[in-house]
Amino acid sequence: MSRTIDAHQHYWELERGDYGWLTPEAGPILYRDYVPADLEPELARAGIRQSIVVQAAQTHAETAYMLELAERSDSVAGVVGWLNFQDPNWRDVLKIFRAHPKFLGVRVMLQEMRDAAEVLEPNSLEALRHLAEIGLPVDLLMKSSQLPETIALLKQVPNLHAVIDHIGKPRIGEGRFEPWASQMQEIAANYSGVYCKLSGMLTEADHDAWQPEQFTAYVRHVVACFGVGRVMFGSDWPVCLLAGSYADVRDVLRAALPEGLDSAQLAAVYGDNAAAFYKLPAE
Repeated sequence: MSRTIDAHQHYWELERGDYGWLTPEAGPILYRDYVPADLEPELARAGIRQSIVVQAAQTHAETAYMLELAERSDSVAGVVGWLNFQDPNWRDVLKIFRAHPKFLGVRVMLQEMRDAAEVLEPNSLEALRHLAEIGLPVDLLMKSSQLPETIALLKQVPNLHAVIDHIGKPRIGEGRFEPWASQMQEIAANYSGVYCKLSGMLTEADHDAWQPEQFTAYVRHVVACFGVGRVMFGSDWPVCLLAGSYADVRDVLRAALPEGLDSAQLAAVYGDNAAAFYKLPAE
């Protein structure tokens, strides 16, 4: 049976204190708390039953916080947390996280590295090879300029069960297509275990002046490369609110998807692929 899932969104509570990037300078849209009660009405209006909450702080404490939220929120299908590969006890931390039924995987933040090549250092490769061996889902967040390092990582860990967040962050606002397009095609063609999230696109365009047609070529290229079976809808809420509403995100993607998708294919994009990738238990 199909299930509708937003495969990428965030919650945070500022008083927790480990969101270094969340300062008053971030602006009033982001510099406030966001909890399940804020998103659930939007999910209902969009016909989305559940969401996957993704880490927004590079701390083990935030992952534990998200798991606590998930315990209290039926709308949370699961949690993508964070793991410090430089912590000598990371295997023990991972064991604790994996004992929680709503822990789904971890996110690797190439975007936040001083040099994306850090992901190729021995400690990181050791951890990622372990995650690949156990089949744990891994989100990869990078800027499009960091796709070469992403490809280098996949060459080192070719069996990684990974998903590229935010379609690899192409420079949509500038209308740039290459080398992003060729690099995404290379990843899709050579690494069958890698998926792609159709998320985070509005904020890669001009926040105040984007047009729906700007996204079509990017979305259709990703779908052509990865196929309908390896892409998934994600809102990137509340970050998306910098550029548009939840409804805007939903409508932009629906218009940008290839024409002629049948109900089963749409169900795959809007939930079934996320459930399969993250290995959600059957309902």
